[in-house]
Amino acid sequence: MKTTKLNSIQILFGALILVSSCGSPTEKTAEPKQPSKEEQVKRGEYLVGIMGCNDCHSPKIFGPAGPSPDPNLLLSGHPASMPIAKFDTTMIGPWVLFNPHNTVAVGPWGVTYAANLTSDATGIGNWTLEQFKKAIKEGKYKGMDGARMLLPPMPWPNYKNITDEDASAIFEYLKSTKPVENVVPAPVSK
Repeated sequence: MKTTKLNSIQILFGALILVSSCGSPTEKTAEPKQPSKEEQVKRGEYLVGIMGCNDCHSPKIFGPAGPSPDPNLLLSGHPASMPIAKFDTTMIGPWVLFNPHNTVAVGPWGVTYAANLTSDATGIGNWTLEQFKKAIKEGKYKGMDGARMLLPPMPWPNYKNITDEDASAIFEYLKSTKPVENVVPAPVSK
């Protein structure tokens, strides 16, 4: 009888161990958390800031500390109403010249005007994410196949390896900006 009782206890104890180890919850691989739209916009704003987009795409206001982006025209590109000053064309070739707002560049390729990146239809308001990725990663004007290449000083070759997540975040931020109607002049070829 003692042997039967002992065997029963051993079997019961073994069964408990087996059940507890088999029944333990399995570790689940955590799904990568998709950022919220607000998190994407904040990430995009951060990236636009560190990538220097305002340096060329925002007209400036001039104060005691020097030029700074005009908050009312942030990322709106070269103002269509602002003519460029005459410049010494003999300087072009060995030099690249910029206007005081840094929204116009003149170089051996001709004259480039910084694009409107705001959410307005005259900016990227009607663009798709795929167009934006093609523009920033492949340097295609308006992100369209068969379009001309983006001209200097746009450093798109520096961005060709940007992650899709970062490109999406930048796009979400730009789509959240205040729309500024501004049809930027077309570039002038030399």
